[in-house]
Amino acid sequence: DRPYVFKAPPEGIAAMTAIVQAVKPELKVPFGVNYLWDPTASVAIGAATGARFVREIFTGLFASDMGLWEPDCAAASRLRHNLGRDDMKLLFNINAEFAHSLDQRPIELRAKSAVFSSMADAILVSGPITGQPADQSHLRSVCETIKDVPVFANTGVNIDNVRDVLSLASGVVIGTHFKIDGNTWNAVDGDRVKRFMDVVATLR
Repeated sequence: DRPYVFKAPPEGIAAMTAIVQAVKPELKVPFGVNYLWDPTASVAIGAATGARFVREIFTGLFASDMGLWEPDCAAASRLRHNLGRDDMKLLFNINAEFAHSLDQRPIELRAKSAVFSSMADAILVSGPITGQPADQSHLRSVCETIKDVPVFANTGVNIDNVRDVLSLASGVVIGTHFKIDGNTWNAVDGDRVKRFMDVVATLR
C-alpha cells in the first residue's frame, strides 16, 4: 500500500472487505480494522464486516510525507451512525506517524479536545514512525489528562518496554514487535507473540 494515499481507492476497499470477511470465521477474539489513512473507508469496512472498533487519524491537521493531511471526523462519524453501527468504537490516533501536527496546542489538550468535540472512544499516542515508541512524556501527559476514555500506546511497544508503557496506558496497539526479527514487513512470529503475551499476563 505504499506510497500511502489519503483516500482509499474502490478496489482497495473491496479487497480489504473481502479479506476481512474471509478470515473472520477463524478469529476467536474481537477484531477491528484500519485502512491507512482513510477514516471513512475504515468505518465503511468495519461496518460491513462486523468489526468492533476502527483505528485511524480522525482529527487534526498535519504536514506529512503525502502532503497536507486533514481528516474529516464528522463524515466518518456520520457514516458510522447511518450504517447503524454506533456500537463500533472509534480509536483516535492523535499524533500521526510520518507527519507533524500543525496544531500548536500541547498534545494533552489536543487529546482532551478530541474526546469533547469529536467524541473519541479511545485516544492513541504514537511515535514518529511505525515501530518507534511514543514519547513517554507525551504518553504520560495524555494519560494524566484523559480520564473518560482509555488511552493506548499506538507504536513501538515491545517486550522490553511493555511494563513501563502499561504502568501509564490502558492498553497498547502492537504490530512490528510481533513480526519475525521485529521487522514490520515480515510475517508474524508466533513465538514472539507468546513471549510478549506471557509478560502481559503477569501485569493483569
